[in-house]
Amino acid sequence: MADEPAGIGDDSGPSPYEFLLAALGACTSITLIMYAKRKEWPLDGVEIELSHSHEYESDGENAEEDGHLLDVIRRSITLRGPLDQEQKERLAYIAARCPVHKTLTNSPQIIDEIAIAT
Repeated sequence: MADEPAGIGDDSGPSPYEFLLAALGACTSITLIMYAKRKEWPLDGVEIELSHSHEYESDGENAEEDGHLLDVIRRSITLRGPLDQEQKERLAYIAARCPVHKTLTNSPQIIDEIAIAT
């Protein structure tokens, strides 16, 4: 079940954006864990915090008038375990290559097919 916060919905379930962030977080952690296991690296765990906001792109003082509204996803990744600096850097590189991250940054095309049930 998906819902919106009180005032818009009943707040009885995650919002659609929360599901989107959950997909990105799950894919990122799965990708990192699989990669580290394959390399036999000492990755003991991954914690990911995500947030989504709408922010104005601005090149001046009147951001709301002149700027474009952008979707901004912030992702903070904590790697647990005795990893060396090279391993941490490689895992940061791999995080940006999980399939959901690639989909979100690749300007996906959405093709709608609408059926009317009678």
